[in-house]
This record gives sequence, structure tokens and C-alpha cells, in this order.
Amino acid sequence: KRALTKPETIWEIEQGLTLSAQAVYDASVIRSRWHAHAARLFQTYDALILPSAQVWPFPADWRWPETINGHPMDTYHRWMEVVVPASLIGLPALSVPVGFSAEGLPMGMQIIGRSGDDAGILSIGQAWHRATEWPQKRPPLAAAPVSR
Repeated sequence: KRALTKPETIWEIEQGLTLSAQAVYDASVIRSRWHAHAARLFQTYDALILPSAQVWPFPADWRWPETINGHPMDTYHRWMEVVVPASLIGLPALSVPVGFSAEGLPMGMQIIGRSGDDAGILSIGQAWHRATEWPQKRPPLAAAPVSR
């Protein structure tokens, strides 16, 4: 089924197969340090608010954006680095819509909470929706609901 697999997935698997047990252990130690740092951060803050992507949605036929603001992306991970840390260290994260580009493309923000505080970020997300009425918003080109 290799022919049906995205090149990025094949690359991930091949990279993983080259890792030694020591490299996996070392990465686990770093991840644990990140988790401890996040725990200290959330002693002061209830949540972190970050963009949900570093770029606007791009054409479906692109594998990934090769440059962002003139900076080359050496791997497909680079264009989505803003979402990696929360996932990597197991923090709850929620993305909610926040706006549209001039072309009507959506953008969101991610709400990241302390370990185990899924209810906290859901509460923040719900408050955002209530305050902004985002569930009712549509981009300019899709203002009218599509009839079925």
C-alpha cells in the first residue's frame, strides 16, 4: 500500500526507524522537561492563546507551504509548529474560529490548558463563542447557507 501513502507519512516512518533506543530515551527526557516547564507556566496562567496555524489555508494540491514570509520550510512540520508543543507534551488544546482572510479563508486560535484541564479550555472556548457569536459567522463568499 506504499503507493497510496503520502510521502510525508513514509518519511516519518523511515525517520522513526533510524532512531536508536538512546535517542528515543533522550527525546523522552526532553519531553518530560517541557511538561514540567508547562506545569510551572500554568501555575501563573489559566491558558495559553495561540494561532491555530502559521499560515492561511493553502491550496489542496500543495503538500505544504514551502516558504512562509520568505523563510523556507525544510520539512512539512515547520508550517504547523505552533500546534506541536501542546500535542507533544499531552496538554489539552481546543481550536476555535476567530476570523477570515480577505479571500474568506478561515483562521482560528488554539486554547491550551494545564494538564488534565480539558473542562477549563472548553469553558474558555464556550465563553469565546458566546461573546463573539462565531458559530453564526460566515465568510463573505459563503454568507448564505447552502441549500440541500
